[in-house]
Amino acid sequence: MKLNLKRPLIFFDLETTGTNITRDRIVELSYIKVYPDGHTESKTRRLNPGMPIPPGATAVHHITDEMVKDEPSFRQISKALLEIFEGCDIAGYNSNKFDVPLLIEEFGRAGLNFEVAGRKFIDVQNIFHKMEQRTLVAAYKFYCGRDLADAHSALADTQATYEVLLGQLDRYPDLENDVEKLAEFSRSGKSVDLSARIVLDDNDVPVFNFGKHKGKPVKEVFRKEPSFYTWMMQGDFAKNTKDVISVLYAECRNQK
Repeated sequence: MKLNLKRPLIFFDLETTGTNITRDRIVELSYIKVYPDGHTESKTRRLNPGMPIPPGATAVHHITDEMVKDEPSFRQISKALLEIFEGCDIAGYNSNKFDVPLLIEEFGRAGLNFEVAGRKFIDVQNIFHKMEQRTLVAAYKFYCGRDLADAHSALADTQATYEVLLGQLDRYPDLENDVEKLAEFSRSGKSVDLSARIVLDDNDVPVFNFGKHKGKPVKEVFRKEPSFYTWMMQGDFAKNTKDVISVLYAECRNQK
């Protein structure tokens, strides 16, 4: 199918030093520029971010400091890149929340204005999520091939969840039929508590995953600000979360 375009549409993606839009930098930019007549231009450019690429980021995109040390900075290519994007609409995957805002930040640091007004922005991820519902009803239809009768009744939903898991095991050969491994696979990232309020960082140190201390080691915060522990214990947090932080709080107190 050919896209119905009135002006060029640029699909683009970024690889970066991290996920902080205001602080992180681009290390690779790829684009495909689709013209109204259907022909395309594409290019990939690696960039020296002017800062070390964290190991966690390299683990994702496999780009190292050594690989970009002789590449130009974003500032050096910014004017040429702005011309490429001039008069184009934009498309990407999760681009509205991440790629486009970060690109705007980079142009701003280079003293250039990436004009948003007048452009159309297509986020393919949002289309995917809206077209393919992430509900039990949708999962039951997808994995079991049947419509879920009596949806939102406890028994029907419980039975459907059981059947969906069986369907997942049938569909994915790499998904091991082992409770321990299924539990590990279905965890929310490297969460320590069930609500993922506390997670493990790259060094397997428990850190906060919310609020003003997000990303900071739990024990370090509790040592410096014990009132934060008290606040959490008195706050609207799940019992499991409170149990987890109580253990961590006791450990940091015993280490004094």
